[in-house]
Amino acid sequence: MKKLAGKVAMVTGSSRGIGRAIAKRLAEDGAFVVINYAGNAEAANAAVAEITAAGGEAVAIQAKLGSAAETKKLFSEFEGALKDRDGGARLYILVNNAGLGHFGGMSEATEEDFDQVFAANTKAPFLVTKSALPYLARGARIVNISSGASKRPETRFGLYAMSKAALDAMTLALAAELGAQSVTVNTVAPGWTATDANASARQDAALVRTVENQTALGRLGAPYDIARVVAFLASDDGGWVTGQYIEASGGFKLL
Repeated sequence: MKKLAGKVAMVTGSSRGIGRAIAKRLAEDGAFVVINYAGNAEAANAAVAEITAAGGEAVAIQAKLGSAAETKKLFSEFEGALKDRDGGARLYILVNNAGLGHFGGMSEATEEDFDQVFAANTKAPFLVTKSALPYLARGARIVNISSGASKRPETRFGLYAMSKAALDAMTLALAAELGAQSVTVNTVAPGWTATDANASARQDAALVRTVENQTALGRLGAPYDIARVVAFLASDDGGWVTGQYIEASGGFKLL
């Protein structure tokens, strides 16, 4: 039997990139996966098609997270997607992956930038997690996708680092609060990972070489590298791990 057979997972921002890899891996392990997307229906439907073609189960739900109204829409459709499937809507795995990058110095950031970045990276996972609590099964797993930048902010992404550091703090608070229900809450912090979101930055061959030379394992990460870590935390094997910050960067900055 697959590790996550019969369990329901929700992965926010999972139509592409790291979120898509996580959704696919959880489906491979047997979970029924809710793929949330903000606006790219074509990519979300393609992700569902890939999962079902491989023998898994998934459904796509559109919601641009960061507001109470869109969060309510997500969970309303979540209930509808599951009530005919198993007679109820119990959620076993929640992965807060949706986010927004921001590049530039703090002196260049505007109030609008601040509001947008914190809405996507901090407010959205707060609202989603709060709304998910009534649906969580005992022993459920919550995984927040942060960034190595939250511990090592640099001038080019200070605002982004701030928003992810707040998410790290939420992990600790929730892990303490939900432990009595045997719910684990952890942070996974990717390092440089090759996705379409940073495709333009990766056109700079010198930058890529610098990152690779600073990484113990000698390469940029791939989305599936992050998905494997999340799959471990979602499985029974990860049941004694909570309140942890796990950097999945291949050893970035060790060299």
